[in-house]
Amino acid sequence: MQDLQQTLTQILDYVKGVWIKKRYVIIFSWLLCPIGFLYVASLPDIYSSKAQVFVDTRSVLQPLLKGLAIQTNPDQEIQMMAKTLLSRSNVEKIARESDLDITTQNEDQFDDLVNRLSSNIKLTKTGRDNIYNISYSNQSPNTAQRVVQETLDLFVEGALGNNRKDTDTAGRFLDEQIAEYESRLSEAEQRLANFKRQYNDILPLAGTYYSNLQTLNNELEATRLQIKQTQQQVDSLNKQIGNVKRSDSFSVTNQDEPVLQTRYDARIKSLEETLDNLSLRFTDLHPDVIETKALLESLESSRDKEIEAFLNADSEDTSQPLSELNREIKLEASRLESQIASLRVKDSDLQRKIAELESKVDLIPQIEAESSALNRDYDVTQRKYEELLSRKESADLSRRADVSAEDLQFRIIEPPLLPKRPSGPNRIIFYTVVLIIGFGVGIGVAFLISQLNPILIRPKQLLNVSDYPIWGTVTHLNIEQINKKNRLRLLVFLLSSGTVLAMYGSLVAAEIMNIDLFGGLL
Repeated sequence: MQDLQQTLTQILDYVKGVWIKKRYVIIFSWLLCPIGFLYVASLPDIYSSKAQVFVDTRSVLQPLLKGLAIQTNPDQEIQMMAKTLLSRSNVEKIARESDLDITTQNEDQFDDLVNRLSSNIKLTKTGRDNIYNISYSNQSPNTAQRVVQETLDLFVEGALGNNRKDTDTAGRFLDEQIAEYESRLSEAEQRLANFKRQYNDILPLAGTYYSNLQTLNNELEATRLQIKQTQQQVDSLNKQIGNVKRSDSFSVTNQDEPVLQTRYDARIKSLEETLDNLSLRFTDLHPDVIETKALLESLESSRDKEIEAFLNADSEDTSQPLSELNREIKLEASRLESQIASLRVKDSDLQRKIAELESKVDLIPQIEAESSALNRDYDVTQRKYEELLSRKESADLSRRADVSAEDLQFRIIEPPLLPKRPSGPNRIIFYTVVLIIGFGVGIGVAFLISQLNPILIRPKQLLNVSDYPIWGTVTHLNIEQINKKNRLRLLVFLLSSGTVLAMYGSLVAAEIMNIDLFGGLL
């Protein structure tokens, strides 16, 4: 508590010391404040113009044209345009469109003008929405409005123009590439046609050399197998014709056996068995034996005659009338023999083709490799050409969509207006700063002098500068005169400070009411 009391006492001593030296406050307040007030009042007025625009990137055509036309991201486009708006080329354009370039005399001054514009033009985005603020300040309200208007126009037209410019550039590039690939495709078609014309008699119509050779071999094997099958069918039919013919007029048949059979064979066999039984019982002179032998000889003679007649009938002319079954079998056999003849012609032709291909075994693969290379080049060129045509169609569709409905819709929320009142400088703050500096410097100087040349205010202060004890205090003989002088000094201080404060108040009031006190004299 005692330390706090000492601190307060010391602070009070400092204040009294400054108060005693208050003439320095009067001096510096009158030196600094009027000069500062005049300087602030002489500052030129700054007029600020502002525009606010909303960029609507939503489009009804975007979902409809998805996958059909070339689409860009409008949000990225507007962000890129906002970042490049204050590039040097754009700022130079703004300066020329705003007629600010006529105020410069040489390139250095024009460069300074462009640099000032780049730093003074403000483009800011409001929140997450595509709302952009454009502002600029200048001593001339008309200039401020023109600069903001030109910047806004450049921002709107630049975004739309860049979109169309990109589309036109892409269209020109696609046209150039299509023309180039069309020329390359024509050259490739001509080379391929010349190659096919040169090796028309060698190149296979379809497939490769080895596949054609394999196909011919397989076809040859199938033809030979078909010839064998058809020949077996013909042999079987001829055999059937022979069997039917033999069974038509005689009772002799062979039935695919080596011994001919007649109608007498069964009786002869029966008589032979009877003769064997009689020979066991009787002698050869027995009448039954003699009769049986005579009958057996008669049957054998008849059998031999029938066989001889059958054999003679096979060697005779076959032009005798045939039965219906024989005619059908004969026709089928003739048809199959004709088929065999045609198959044998085909077999010989296949053998000829296979021999011809095998004779070119060293030449054809090389020609086919060259043909594959030509076809590959042609296919690649054709594929690229068709892809470019598809992209050209997408680009045309995108261009037509851009003409019918813009991806970017600019809505001016606040157009740039001609400012009626200056937006700066903020003279009230400057006046206040000058007032604080004027009185602050005077108080500082007074405090410094009071510390360098201290004045004893209280008796106890004498203890800090000497070792003598204090026995008491006496008043000055001219105390009334001293008090009168102090009141005069207080009055002068109040009048001086009041005058400065009155000047400050007048200037602030004039600034608030937008009154030009100096009438353009400064």
